[in-house]
Amino acid sequence: MNKKNDIILKIENISKTFDKVIALNDVNISIKSGEIFGLIGPDGAGKTTLFRILTTLLLPDNGKARMLGLDVVLDYKSIRKKIGYMPGRFSLYQDLTVEENLNFFASVYGTTIDENYDLIKDIYKQIEPFKNRRAGALSGGMKQKLALSCALIHKPEILFLDEPTTGVDAVSRKEFWEMLSKLKQNGLTILVSTPYMDEASLCDRVALIYEGNILEIESPQKIVENHKENILAILAKKRYKLIKDLNEFYDVETVFTFGENLHFTSKSNKCDDKYFSEIRTFLENRGHEEIFISKAKITIEDCFMSLMNKQSKKSDTLKSEQ
Repeated sequence: MNKKNDIILKIENISKTFDKVIALNDVNISIKSGEIFGLIGPDGAGKTTLFRILTTLLLPDNGKARMLGLDVVLDYKSIRKKIGYMPGRFSLYQDLTVEENLNFFASVYGTTIDENYDLIKDIYKQIEPFKNRRAGALSGGMKQKLALSCALIHKPEILFLDEPTTGVDAVSRKEFWEMLSKLKQNGLTILVSTPYMDEASLCDRVALIYEGNILEIESPQKIVENHKENILAILAKKRYKLIKDLNEFYDVETVFTFGENLHFTSKSNKCDDKYFSEIRTFLENRGHEEIFISKAKITIEDCFMSLMNKQSKKSDTLKSEQ
């Protein structure tokens, strides 16, 4: 029995390439028992590739991973009995009913709905009134609950959820994370991947991933605390022109859209009234009006954008040297 905070999954130097595209580049992560661990990054970052390797559906080119004391390549049959996996796309049988899908997955693992009903009752009871409805006729949120129930029915020790909230409404997303929190309280270790930066704060720890590279691994709060760059929130009437002009400012490091504002970082990391006036004068000379500049509150998305920018520059440098 794994104790809380024991290392339950250790990933060492995992790499994977498809043709000439590097999907994963020397990935190292340790997952603790009983935590919700998030793999956060945009589409194409390598999240699904890593999950498919860890759930024994894909072989790595290099590196290794041990889960529950087992090797994910050599002991794949044993591992499959101990994990639950909810892939990004709805992968249940569309022509089977809710109950038929759940019965099928229970039988695959040699169990029954009745035997493990306590594991899924908080989730399944929300869709049980529709147990005779075909899975293909369910709403996005209901499909999500059915897929999660099927992934849990055999009492896994680790649950893998690959972008589980993509394409569902905000209410369903909130409900889903509340369900994950309850599952964690019952001692389940959960790995979840998502492109939504706001979901990072709902995890105990996260790995930020971009183009197959792990940018940082820490708790969301510490990632924000470790970020030392000042970020300015800038707003003016002509948004597209504002982006273009700020990218031509002599001290610009990054400019990206954040809500109604633009978030701006500088090479000098200045953040005072004199510097604000300098930027405002520059923009006024470019024809901008109603300019608002302030220091922004740093978010996990800001940290990701900063780390992504550094990784891109590092990659460009390596390419130019080759």
